[in-house]
Amino acid sequence: MSWAYAFHIVFYVCALLICGTCLFYTIFRRRVARLQNKLYLLMLSIVILNSVCDIISVIAEPSSMTSDPAFLVIQIAHYLYFSVHSLLAPTLLFYVCCVNGMFPQLSLRRRIVYLLPCLVTVCLALLNPLNHWVYGYDANRLFRRNWAEMLIYVAAAVYLVGSVIYLLWFWNAVTRRSRIALTGAFVIVITGVLVQFFFIDIKSELLGEAMGLLFLLLIVENEDDRLDVDTNTYNRKGFLLDIRNFILTKRSFHVFIINVVNTDIVRRLTGASNMSTLARLVASYFRTLVPSYQVYHTSYSTFALLYSGGKKEADAIAANLEQRFRESWACLDISIMLNAVILYASVPEELKTSDEILLMLDSPFPKSSAGEVLHGASLNYLIRRADVEKALHTGIAEHRFEVYYQPIYRMSDLSLHGAEALLRLKDPELGYIPPDEFIPVAEQIGIIDEIGDFVLHEVCQFLQSGIPQEKGMDCIHVNLSVIQCIQAGFTEHVLSLVDSYHLSHSLINFEITETLAASDYQTLANVVSALQSQGFRFSMDDYGTGFSNMQSIFELSFDVIKIDKSILWGAEAGSIGKAILENSARMIKQIGKEIVVEGVETDAQIELLRALGVDYLQGYYFSKPIPRDALIKFLS
Repeated sequence: MSWAYAFHIVFYVCALLICGTCLFYTIFRRRVARLQNKLYLLMLSIVILNSVCDIISVIAEPSSMTSDPAFLVIQIAHYLYFSVHSLLAPTLLFYVCCVNGMFPQLSLRRRIVYLLPCLVTVCLALLNPLNHWVYGYDANRLFRRNWAEMLIYVAAAVYLVGSVIYLLWFWNAVTRRSRIALTGAFVIVITGVLVQFFFIDIKSELLGEAMGLLFLLLIVENEDDRLDVDTNTYNRKGFLLDIRNFILTKRSFHVFIINVVNTDIVRRLTGASNMSTLARLVASYFRTLVPSYQVYHTSYSTFALLYSGGKKEADAIAANLEQRFRESWACLDISIMLNAVILYASVPEELKTSDEILLMLDSPFPKSSAGEVLHGASLNYLIRRADVEKALHTGIAEHRFEVYYQPIYRMSDLSLHGAEALLRLKDPELGYIPPDEFIPVAEQIGIIDEIGDFVLHEVCQFLQSGIPQEKGMDCIHVNLSVIQCIQAGFTEHVLSLVDSYHLSHSLINFEITETLAASDYQTLANVVSALQSQGFRFSMDDYGTGFSNMQSIFELSFDVIKIDKSILWGAEAGSIGKAILENSARMIKQIGKEIVVEGVETDAQIELLRALGVDYLQGYYFSKPIPRDALIKFLS
């Protein structure tokens, strides 16, 4: 074999090895569900077959002039090459349309029109043994190009130009990485084709195509950053990219958000290490409803599904979801009930932007609706949530927040002990917004620190005036968000703020809701201990409303326990409620903590609590929460 033949084989073998490796890797990773993946595999297969044909041709060519079998092998190899190679360029066009999300928008008629040049070139290749329009052989059996081969090149050029146009047309619908990959692949492929076209002895066309496909594998087909390893589904990033693409390409689709609201209880039943097994089980069920590449595990307890079919089929999926979550799940020989809130909306009929979809994904879920499908008018709470978020931002900008105070009294002589600072927000459009509605939103959008600082500044200014002390107050209670506490440098920040007013730290009692405290005991324990060592006091707020009462009390070392009003009111409703109140009070006193009871409204309640040794009382019996000036007037 001459040096020239060996030189040609090197190009073909390199192309074969590159595409063979890409094919093996793609199949091994099992990411072949999308049409995009299937078209990529088709392009790899075309280049692999062409490389094999060219290698066979080069090996057989030296003997073809004297050997009829060798010449027949070359003819077969060339015939397969040209019959298949014409499919590569149109496949690339459709691949680009899949990457940018345009393929579903192409009508059947347009797809057929786009395939016409390909059909012409394939027919020319298939009929070449009869007319030799594409290629032929001279008297010495040497390969010769004919006029129709130029037509094949022209058709390929048209497809390449079309691919570039579609890429540029929907440039914003493609991620930056995919833009770079597709642009680089185009440059590499076109360079390889042009070099071989003008310099026939340099067989760079297949190698250029193989290098371009490798580029696509490394960047476009590689979805590691979009995958959720635990469930083998896509993650939040994948969800955000896909809905953005759907909206930019103006595709109609349906979105389902499934949030499991009892994950804490399930984790206790199954163990934290087995939650991934349960999540995979749930994900497997979702794959029976929608394509596997449209299932997303967006957070610990939340899944999202996309469906691009009709409304009737989407309604059926919603009904299927509702029915399935009314049944138990068999995991590790345990029968588990998953309480799920299911949200369902159509885009663009009901939601129009990716921000609105994210609002549905990230808004606090109405746990009271667990087991139901919220759709249509049932999703109006999302509009309310958006309005509350707007009110929070304008409230900060336009100083609409105000601190109210509700007095706290000593049980011993019903004298004033202190007051609890309560934040209020009045919006011109929404009116008064309750704290239990706007505080979770403030935590979620990242402005809780600013709001918390506002309350603490107001309290410190009030204490600095000396009026609370003159009226007999020992301290003012200030509510803390756990989100505030876990911020780096929170302890130092509080000390700096309070010390700027030159106040005794004992004048401030921080309150933390125990249900929230359960989320991160160690961090909170460190914060509580550090601030207690500086003279601040801490209360557990709303005792009796959560699941982790004892753990909160012991690990966070509270000074005061505030029994929630529901416990007091339950004690009046029946013997069971009374037993709960009595035993709670007895236990708290036995471990040496002081007790505040909220929701006191009657003399009978006061006498009931007096018998239990309660230390402090708070409720409408004494006063509702009122602004600072009204409090001063009230105390006077």
